[in-house]
Amino acid sequence: MRYLAVLTILAAGAAHGQEMNRGAISDMLYPNARTEVELMPQDFLPDDQAALLKTVGVSQPYYGAIAVSPDEGIMVEATVAAANYHTTEAASVAALAGCNEARKGARPCEVVALIRPRGWQPHPVQLSAAATEDFEANYRGRGPKAFAISRTTGDWALAETPDAALAECGANCHVLMQQR
Repeated sequence: MRYLAVLTILAAGAAHGQEMNRGAISDMLYPNARTEVELMPQDFLPDDQAALLKTVGVSQPYYGAIAVSPDEGIMVEATVAAANYHTTEAASVAALAGCNEARKGARPCEVVALIRPRGWQPHPVQLSAAATEDFEANYRGRGPKAFAISRTTGDWALAETPDAALAECGANCHVLMQQR
């Protein structure tokens, strides 16, 4: 499976009919942040397995989720970590899909852990660790550029024009911001 990134953008400025600038978006990101793991309430994982999932989770890039088959424990193919997404919601959808596809137990998979940047607070714009790195490193300086993202495939692209960014990004993409 390809776990690149899924982006859900609720651009605050766009909601008010305003285009967001680079600084406003940059202020909402977590460059170089370490990850933290939130264990979700469940009644089927022993404490040692929950602790192991937390240890594994902190080594993954944010945003992510870990799904487990309740009937099988964690040491099976159905345990799926989806990482480097733009929201934990999108990562949860991917982790659950992968887990349910591989599970052999009767009960559907459950998300048991969420992976976020340390100090996370909800913001209208969230980017995965990899997209944050790309945005911070390359969406600088003068000249035309556009940053496109996809809410459904997890792709993103930075190119000179909106059309080029959309073509590189793929299906269901939209331009998050552009500079002329």
